Amino acid sequence: MSRIGKAPIALPAGVSVKVDGHKVTVKGPKGELSQTINPDLEVKVEDNLVVVTRPTDDREHRAQHGLYRALIHNMVVGVSEGYRKEMELVGVGYRAAATGQVLELSLGFSHAIYIKLPPEVKVEAKSERNKNPLIILESGDKQLLGQVCAKIRSLRKPEPYKGKGIKFVGEVIRRKSGKSAGAK
Repeated sequence: MSRIGKAPIALPAGVSVKVDGHKVTVKGPKGELSQTINPDLEVKVEDNLVVVTRPTDDREHRAQHGLYRALIHNMVVGVSEGYRKEMELVGVGYRAAATGQVLELSLGFSHAIYIKLPPEVKVEAKSERNKNPLIILESGDKQLLGQVCAKIRSLRKPEPYKGKGIKFVGEVIRRKSGKSAGAK
């Protein structure tokens, strides 16, 4: 029983959903997103609700029912409100600067790292005195935003001893005590 798949998706004002065969296109104030879905599943738009139905109760159909409903819901939220992720650079001398769609990171290596971001992702870098530098990423595509964040984080993951690295704001890093804790 897929509880997520059964739930209808309410469309906010200004958002329209078009189903063309196996392709679902969602348009809204923040852009347009599309997703190809499994041909077995059926997507219907009826009086401001999007409903995903499955043909049978096979394990495969049950799994994809919830998946595609969640993907369509993420697209609806993305084109109406958008998604936002904030990342924090923890470490002495770690810096971030954004110029257009290029993010320049200084992470303690001998060279600066330049990342060209996709046009769908908006980037902003903030640096305040006595605070860790912040990278703020915004996009309507949740999947793409998560992928970009994972790529940036992979450049310098937070380490468990001092907590240095790139982490999400609010993320708790499990800390380890150093070698002095177990000396006796």
